[in-house]
Amino acid sequence: MRRRQQPPLGKRHGLDPARLRLPEDGAWTTIRDHLVERLPRVPAERIDRMLAEGAIVDLDGPIAPDAPYVPGGAVWFHRDLPVETEVPFEITIVHRDEDLLVVDKPHFLSTIPRGQHILQTALVRLRRELDLPELIPAHRLDRATAGLVLFVVNPARRGAYQTMFHRRRVHKEYEAIARHDPGLDLPRTIRSRIIKERNILRAFEVDGEPNAETRVELLEHRDGLGRYRLIPHTGRTHQLRLHMNGLGIPILGDDFYPEITDRPVDDFTRPLQLLAATLEFTDPITREPRRFRTTRTLQAWADPRGWATGRMP
Repeated sequence: MRRRQQPPLGKRHGLDPARLRLPEDGAWTTIRDHLVERLPRVPAERIDRMLAEGAIVDLDGPIAPDAPYVPGGAVWFHRDLPVETEVPFEITIVHRDEDLLVVDKPHFLSTIPRGQHILQTALVRLRRELDLPELIPAHRLDRATAGLVLFVVNPARRGAYQTMFHRRRVHKEYEAIARHDPGLDLPRTIRSRIIKERNILRAFEVDGEPNAETRVELLEHRDGLGRYRLIPHTGRTHQLRLHMNGLGIPILGDDFYPEITDRPVDDFTRPLQLLAATLEFTDPITREPRRFRTTRTLQAWADPRGWATGRMP
């Protein structure tokens, strides 16, 4: 097995540097010329400043502004970070040992860096706050969804736990708050075909062989609202939200279904009422049963008026 090449730059803000491989063929005279062409969204002046500051390196250290192009080589650098809105909610630690970290992620916090969310993500926060630079998630939750996320502390165990999720060997249960429909026959299992196209925000149910399956149960109801247990048997993008919407009871606070709502990134009111409540599996290392339960409750059930009026949870 090939060992992963260690980057010559350390982490910054808990993030690894970007690695850029230099193509074998090309007519560039200097590495600088290649970077200007390769990174069109980065102004040439910014690249010049990074080179002058020694912020772009190869395996031998900082490269000079006029360093000749090296076919097949590689350079490393830290990308400039976007301006982010702080997510004003804490991450709760549910369990921690030498291999695993299980946390309760709040609404509005992405699991991993992506797009405009970099520092304000669960992964980066936890790496920095707990001094765990090698921490990696075994799976992900949507930014809008709160609840349990399992991270791997020990890099040697990473593959075992990620494979466990990939092969659907983890029993997951979610809770959701939505309108109560007394005419809806529950419990039931929903099966449909879901597709998600790249660069399109929403997923869609289409005709064809089902690839998504969810069991929907009504746990209790009051004042026109229902508290539901959702048990996914597959893991398609937005599966639970689509299946609840298809039943005519979209999850409260859903900005995608049935219609897209343009929510400002700094609006933390009326969060999606979907919670990853339970993770249960046989540990692939110890072979012991593991079960984790959320410490959170959904605001629209605990405090319906507060949720409806936009009071911060």
